[in-house]
Amino acid sequence: MALHFVVPGAAGAAPGGTLDLEGAEAHHAASVRRVRPGERVTVTDGRGAWVEAEVRTAARERVELGVLARADVPRDAPRIALAQALAKGDRDELAVQAATELGVDEIVPWQAARSVSRWQGPKAEKGRARWETIVREAAKQAHRAWIPEVAPVATTAALAARAASARILVLDPWADDRLAVADVDAERDLLLVVGPEGGIAPEELEALGAAGAERVRLGTGVLRTSTAGPAAIAVLSAIGGRW
Repeated sequence: MALHFVVPGAAGAAPGGTLDLEGAEAHHAASVRRVRPGERVTVTDGRGAWVEAEVRTAARERVELGVLARADVPRDAPRIALAQALAKGDRDELAVQAATELGVDEIVPWQAARSVSRWQGPKAEKGRARWETIVREAAKQAHRAWIPEVAPVATTAALAARAASARILVLDPWADDRLAVADVDAERDLLLVVGPEGGIAPEELEALGAAGAERVRLGTGVLRTSTAGPAAIAVLSAIGGRW
């Protein structure tokens, strides 16, 4: 399987031309992955451009690629966003990583009432930057043409406001309706809401429900906050035709 890299300028690549890996990407390619002249690789700009290329020269500071082919990969429809509640330890980060590998289109850090972790002040941007790094690396691992966006940390009210443009599905192990039998409309984006370890507070369920959110369950058990979102994305990808 060809190695995959992210280069902002990939959108301007053309067959017969060249494309350079520089900085961290060049170091990773030449020193860590040890690419060699003649090796085939793929490159994206993270916004849908997809380039097939061949390594011409490989140095730690710069790897030159010869462009063989270029295409534009459309976004999947509907878009799937994951509102992941902040969680203690690395459980929220595990959810973000797996969700990205499974095809999520946007990650929304959610400051839930029962979140032990609190993103306040400078910590909010630091946390978001950390998630962006995780998303970028996971997208590279999965060879994705689109790198998911990481939104600013959101309140419950901000999530409810998204009902104007998206169908909100709240994962609740005690809900009557099963996600596996939900109808997915390609014309309407989806927002999955996953609570923290302590679950979603009653007042949050009420606020989201008042905005039109639907409560759905995955099965008969209770999943961790680190696995619920990725599991739901897999289900939606299957019933929505992505897989």
